[in-house]
Amino acid sequence: MRGGRDSRDIGIDLGTANTLVYMRGHGIVLNEPSVVAVKAGSTTALAVGTEAKETIGRTPGSITAIRPLRDGVISDYEAAEEMLRHFVRKAVPGRRPRTRMVVCVPSGVTPVERRAIVHAATRAGARAVHLIEEPMAAAIGAGLPVSDARGSMVVDIGGGTTEVAVISLGGIVTAQSLRVGGDRMDTAITDYVRKEHKLLIGERTAEDIKVAIGSAWPVPEDPAMEMRAFTIRGRQKVGGLPMSLDLTTSEVRAALEEPVEAIIAAVRATLEECPPELSGDIMEYGIVLTGGGALLPGLDLRIAAATGIPVHVADNPLDCVAIGSGKCVEDFDNLQKLLKAG
Repeated sequence: MRGGRDSRDIGIDLGTANTLVYMRGHGIVLNEPSVVAVKAGSTTALAVGTEAKETIGRTPGSITAIRPLRDGVISDYEAAEEMLRHFVRKAVPGRRPRTRMVVCVPSGVTPVERRAIVHAATRAGARAVHLIEEPMAAAIGAGLPVSDARGSMVVDIGGGTTEVAVISLGGIVTAQSLRVGGDRMDTAITDYVRKEHKLLIGERTAEDIKVAIGSAWPVPEDPAMEMRAFTIRGRQKVGGLPMSLDLTTSEVRAALEEPVEAIIAAVRATLEECPPELSGDIMEYGIVLTGGGALLPGLDLRIAAATGIPVHVADNPLDCVAIGSGKCVEDFDNLQKLLKAG
């Protein structure tokens, strides 16, 4: 994968919530929601990415907003292909010799799901497709010494999946791929508001609540957070009239209990399967959190309390997977052993 500064080689973090594109020599050149708006009864995309996300929950009957990836894998093949083609064109404008791509995939994908991703990338214009497992890409992007004879543990919490892995000598020693992530947290908030307050809210409102006052544990550095409330507007479950109410931080934490506990259970299960020598390394160097879920206040403290191991949030958690795929693009000869053939 040699090429100069004009090389069109790219790394793609094809995420359930957002897609990031890293272009060789340029860094991350695109970061947009993984959403496609299509006309009912057709496969023609009317809008893709940021423009399409604005339509979620607000579209007329003739337009549907589709998220082509669910739980980290392609659920709508034609929409995913259209979205990928649009993003590649936008990220790599002008003349585009068929591009070489490094695409990130969850560690738990099946061979069929893997082939679907390769096929979509090829149809979107890839000359060659190489796959890298998301926890490996996240670890590289977070700056962990993945090639050393030292155990490194990464927990990558994305929109659709949580990837927990112990890495040593350039390979994944043990891993858990859990179909729980930011989307499941949004659903948990929606369900809580419906059950406890008889109010119906959309997924965008649930995400706004999570970002504004969501937490997994009381945060010592921000005691005022416990006093915060968030005003939400929705539709009454009975009667159907618009209504607003104030949701508190403690209520949102209670709503998030189930997905947070599922993530902690996956971390524990991975630690239990870890060889003793590597366990010692993890005790010494700690666990690194990446992905959008790493930004949930108090999650690091909650995992540390549950495992007795120090937990650190990566410097740039949202971009770690994309940066990891980009480092493979930049230094393909040395990092090729970490990739899977497409």
